[in-house]
Amino acid sequence: QLQLVESGGGLVQPGGSLRLSCAASGSTSNYYNIGWFRQAPGKEREGVSCISSSGKGLMYVGSVKDRFSLSRDIAKNTVFLQMNNLKPEDTAVYYCAAEETPFPDVCSVQPQNRIRRYGHWGRGTQVTVSS
Repeated sequence: QLQLVESGGGLVQPGGSLRLSCAASGSTSNYYNIGWFRQAPGKEREGVSCISSSGKGLMYVGSVKDRFSLSRDIAKNTVFLQMNNLKPEDTAVYYCAAEETPFPDVCSVQPQNRIRRYGHWGRGTQVTVSS
């Protein structure tokens, strides 16, 4: 069984930066895409970004493109979400999730129902962007 733990959330002013981490443990030998999702109060959970199991596939949704970036440390089984130029509308609980897949070079977090393919979830970390 795969376990995911997020960390790195917090309170930041508009224009600031945060780096979220997603540490995986357990059955990490399978092919897993890692996706980041977020959920603001009163809103549906939405996809933000993903990295494929090979690292060759990356995706960012339009609202975070050019501000967020993904990287990973394979030795530590950790994926990082670097968030720059944060805006109040980025405020949400951020979750990382894993999608087991036979296709190591592609990933996606859209359309919205794609979320069902992600079968392993962390508990989330709160990101608040406010002055």
